[in-house]
Amino acid sequence: MNIRPLHDRVVVQRIEQEEQVRGGIIIPDTAKEKPQEAKVIAVGPGKLREDGERSPIDVKEGDRILVGKYSGSDIKIGDEEYVILREDEILAIIQ
Repeated sequence: MNIRPLHDRVVVQRIEQEEQVRGGIIIPDTAKEKPQEAKVIAVGPGKLREDGERSPIDVKEGDRILVGKYSGSDIKIGDEEYVILREDEILAIIQ
C-alpha cells in the first residue's frame, strides 16, 4: 500500500469478528456494530513539538490495537477499507 500518514496519525484496518448466528436470525451488515479491534498498517513520523523534535508514536506496523467504534475517518483504497486516526484515539495495544 502506498500511503504515508502525517504527524501523529495512524492507518489501521479493522479486524472483522467472526459472525455468530443465534436462533437462525441473520443480522444485516448495516445493523452490525463496527469492530473495535484493528491492525496497524502505517504509522506517521510523530507529532512535532514546539522545540522542533518529534514525539515518537507508541505503536508500530503490525500491532493489534483497540479503537473506539466511531473514531477516525473511514477511507477506501482500491477494494480495501481503512481508518485514519490520531494516536490519542487508540485505546490499547493487544499483546
